[in-house]
Amino acid sequence: MSDYKGVMIYGEVTEGKLSSIAKELLGCGRKIASDLGQQLSAVLVGSGVGGLAQETIASGADKVYIVDNPLLKDYQTETYVPVMEKVVKQVMPQVVLLGQTTIGRDLAPRLSFRLGTAATMDCVALAIDPASKRLLQTKPVFGGNAQAIFTYDSDPQIATVRAKVMSPMEPDASRKGEVITIDASLDPSTIKTKVLQQVKEEVTGIKLEDAAVIVSGGRGIGGAEGFKQLAELAEVLKGAVGASRPACDSGWMPETAQVGLTGKIVTPNFYLAVGISGSSQHLAGCSNAKTIVAINKDPEANIFKAARYGIVGDWKQVLPAFTKKVKELLAK
Repeated sequence: MSDYKGVMIYGEVTEGKLSSIAKELLGCGRKIASDLGQQLSAVLVGSGVGGLAQETIASGADKVYIVDNPLLKDYQTETYVPVMEKVVKQVMPQVVLLGQTTIGRDLAPRLSFRLGTAATMDCVALAIDPASKRLLQTKPVFGGNAQAIFTYDSDPQIATVRAKVMSPMEPDASRKGEVITIDASLDPSTIKTKVLQQVKEEVTGIKLEDAAVIVSGGRGIGGAEGFKQLAELAEVLKGAVGASRPACDSGWMPETAQVGLTGKIVTPNFYLAVGISGSSQHLAGCSNAKTIVAINKDPEANIFKAARYGIVGDWKQVLPAFTKKVKELLAK
């Protein structure tokens, strides 16, 4: 029988705050831990992260491991990987969950290699097999055209989880938990790189990956001018504007707006695809939206297979009428 017990999440900290993906992991981790009849722990790594322990407990954790060191102020592979290796070897959780973020994509495979186990990347669903008590890890495959369930016998079982596919718990300030400090044991002389400067991209409005509503345009829009109409609707719906790869390649929208396998993976509540054919690469980026609505003049467009609702017609006629009606409804 394995000596590994419990579920651990890596609590990513962004600008001194517990990130949204960390709270989502705490939510799904809480359910997995309950199904196993074991505890949920979280590890917070960084500089000045100790103050986030109670919030982490309120969001579902039974134990919080704090690794606080000035050398951990910025994420660096050569510092975070050995720290996480040390924590996991000390705690020995059966399941380790990370976010499918820039950090998680770098940290998870390196950590799994050091621990002699496997990691399943970009999961959209997690569950415990009632019979084997192993973690069932569901992820998109073949460019998002199918989903596969992975499981393996080695411990710890490591998985990264796509943002917005899990629901956080409602915070409970009355929850009690244990806070444990772990020494990073870092030798500054072994750190070969140093972060000199961070340049943040200026984003006006809502970030695409954080938007609950996305109005996205494709090749069928015909030019940059058409995206102004999409932006108008997005503003009314308090959402963001996205684009397919052909629209970005044509210079109609910046690359940061690209939704798809080679762009951003989004999971909004409402995704409006305007003039988008629905290639597998694009659907890989938006297929987990709760509701997809498509507007396309081609009744055979692949996007209609993924859409809950579809409108066959010229977007130049459909979208203005749709925007007008939305404004009327919101004005009531």
